[in-house]
Amino acid sequence: MHRFIIYFLAFLFVGCSSAKVLNIEKAEGTDFNAYKTFDFYKIEASGDTASQQFAERVEKLEDAIAIKMQNFGYLLSKTNPDLLINIGMTVDEKVQSRQTDFRTDAPRYTGQRRYSWKSEQVKVGSYRQGTVVVEVVDRKLDKMVWSGAVQDIIPAKESRIESTIKNGVQKLFADYPRANK
Repeated sequence: MHRFIIYFLAFLFVGCSSAKVLNIEKAEGTDFNAYKTFDFYKIEASGDTASQQFAERVEKLEDAIAIKMQNFGYLLSKTNPDLLINIGMTVDEKVQSRQTDFRTDAPRYTGQRRYSWKSEQVKVGSYRQGTVVVEVVDRKLDKMVWSGAVQDIIPAKESRIESTIKNGVQKLFADYPRANK
């Protein structure tokens, strides 16, 4: 029972971890003062990713990015924006495991059959990890001017999705080159 509590707390700690920025790239010589407006590329998805839940989460992600861009002084424009934002997403199923240890996991009584014991990985939980890549593209030049990737655990509770998205976008855009407006 004691081990279960430790693993449960470790799983909660992993589940409550904050977003991790994987990389940021900026095109050299880009004048961010030249840009005034932005919009999003249309996201095309098919198969099991095209669920209602997927569409809602994409909308929340776009809303969070739009707020950041507007805070930087850009205006959302559906007609001929200066910048187009491309969003790529992946979701991976992860397994949390632990290594068995003879001191704590070996059977206390092996009987007369000479059972053997070996160390192995034991599954203790599973979770989903999402990665979002955001590319900001100069629409006229069709050239990426900024890109970044952020990764986080996808919460199991739908009520925590929006705060997770906002936290990830906040961290991702923390070093975005702001225009001098």
